[in-house]
Amino acid sequence: MSRPPLPQHCPTQRELDDLELLTSGAADPIRGFNEPGSPLTLSLPDDLLAHLDEGHEVELVDPEGLPLARVSSALRGLAVTPLTHAQFGAFRRLHRTPAAVRQQYAGRTFVPVTDLMTDVQVDQLRGLGPVVLLALVGAGTPAVSPVGLLRATLRVAETLDAAVVAVPLADHASLADPALRISVLTSYADTDPVVELAYGGHLLPELADIAEAERPRPDQQGLVLFFTGLSGSGKSTLAQALMDRLLEHGGRTLTSLDGDVVRRNLSAGLTFSKEDRETNIRRIGWVAAEISRHGGIAVCSPIAPFDETRQQVRAMVEQAGGAFFLVHVATPLEECERRDRKGLYAKARRGEIPEFTGISSPYEEPADADVRVDTTGRTIEDALDDVIQALRAAGYVDLTAPAAPPGRATPTPPATPRAEQAAEPAPEIAEIVAAGTRTSVGEARPLRVLFVCTANICRSPYMELRSRALAGADGGIEFASAGTHGFNAHRVDRTMAEVLAERGVGAELLNGFASRPLTDDLIEAADLVLTAEAAHRQFVLEEVPSAFRKAFTLGQFAESVERVAPDLHGVELVTAVGHRRAGTADHHDIRDPYRRGKAAAEVSADQIDGLLQAVLRRLAPPTPTTPQTGDA
Repeated sequence: MSRPPLPQHCPTQRELDDLELLTSGAADPIRGFNEPGSPLTLSLPDDLLAHLDEGHEVELVDPEGLPLARVSSALRGLAVTPLTHAQFGAFRRLHRTPAAVRQQYAGRTFVPVTDLMTDVQVDQLRGLGPVVLLALVGAGTPAVSPVGLLRATLRVAETLDAAVVAVPLADHASLADPALRISVLTSYADTDPVVELAYGGHLLPELADIAEAERPRPDQQGLVLFFTGLSGSGKSTLAQALMDRLLEHGGRTLTSLDGDVVRRNLSAGLTFSKEDRETNIRRIGWVAAEISRHGGIAVCSPIAPFDETRQQVRAMVEQAGGAFFLVHVATPLEECERRDRKGLYAKARRGEIPEFTGISSPYEEPADADVRVDTTGRTIEDALDDVIQALRAAGYVDLTAPAAPPGRATPTPPATPRAEQAAEPAPEIAEIVAAGTRTSVGEARPLRVLFVCTANICRSPYMELRSRALAGADGGIEFASAGTHGFNAHRVDRTMAEVLAERGVGAELLNGFASRPLTDDLIEAADLVLTAEAAHRQFVLEEVPSAFRKAFTLGQFAESVERVAPDLHGVELVTAVGHRRAGTADHHDIRDPYRRGKAAAEVSADQIDGLLQAVLRRLAPPTPTTPQTGDA
């Protein structure tokens, strides 16, 4: 009697990376998922968890169905039996087991690489002799894509006595667990030295083409314009009007993924059940993501009533390197019914159309829309202008200006190098902050600002304590901080505390600080959430999606405040920026200096100080001037 096939599960890319670490021996002595203290997590659907609870096994496969491992229930979690490594992916030859690397490259210096290298870093490598460049390519390393990182590292290695090894470790995520990073790196290096790259320097000219491809400006990035709203809201009309304006403007490839066209060609055979409708939207999202991967613009206008599916589409686009721009056409249900010439709403209310969005099936309003448009009583051009202005403010496309000739996009000024940003905010900041703040209805109360980083012992404490020192005890703003993976009641990192003390933060503030993990309550209580990196902001939004309008990276907020009227302050400023914010960019991120020495801490502190200079002067209203008296 033949054995029935095992239930199968295709892990996420992050889980595949963890599995490869596990089965290659890079994370010894871990031997299973979900063990106490284990950093590896496997997410299984409820039906497969029930299958395991009954004493059966589940087979993990790659996207092409190749069996990778078997998972069974164990006393302390889930036991994993490896079958093979993942066999797909660019530069697969560079994925070597730690044992093979130790055997071939014993005696070399091992250097982890997480970003495109600079001239200073290459000079450092030349002084180390024969090296092994460990490119950390796990899902979640934010600086550059795995393929881009390996291409760039191989190009640098050609000029050095260097070998390149791909390590399936997410550098950014591992900063929450330094022990894991150390464990993995030493499993490759054994007793040979591991040296971290220095900060600073200029990008190597020979990597400029990779940098341009990996980090396109918003106006050169692939873009998915996703309109969502009730039937009859006007989303398809607005989408078509925007298509016309984009075609007139020229300069970009453009694809319309209209609902009816998609139904006929991509989703033929699907019904209008909830499951099939969501499948249809995911298909639209996948095609749109591929269009964005190649720098094109895709315009989509499905109803897309469920937040989970919209988030899946957003993730597809972002993984493809594109930008996802969500337009919520928020026309009220009553107006949509009034416009309904086909009588669909009336049929739905009579029960003739099951699962009709807005009547017998819910519509989940997005909390993360880039722009919200109510078309009630407005002309098409008037409503479209809201979308055009939001696209312009985000930097994706300016339909109010003449199109640039193909291949000659308008250049943007280069970002100020972090190390060159002002170390000390202007002295008038303390006066401005001390003037207090106000709410949008004029009620005086403190503005609550929450700073967020990873462990809440370096960057976010610096932001909080430096801001407190500048504002003073009666500054009118309440500053707090927390970490996405925050420690419980730790002091500020010793090196960062030294930098803070040198910059005027007193012992009372330093000694009174205690780190803490980020919670939903802290996010919801804050008026403004400012994070060190885009990944921290994403963590905030995954925990509390409704915080979309008040959560920014510190760099993103500093850039965004220049886009709104200069007379707005406090909560009014936060609200305005929420609707006209700049997009996130790599140069906004404040790199973690933890255990990287005082020079790295000072670089981060310089960058934070420069950003606080831009932010604090705008959060509170300027000090009112005393009117002059006497003869004119």
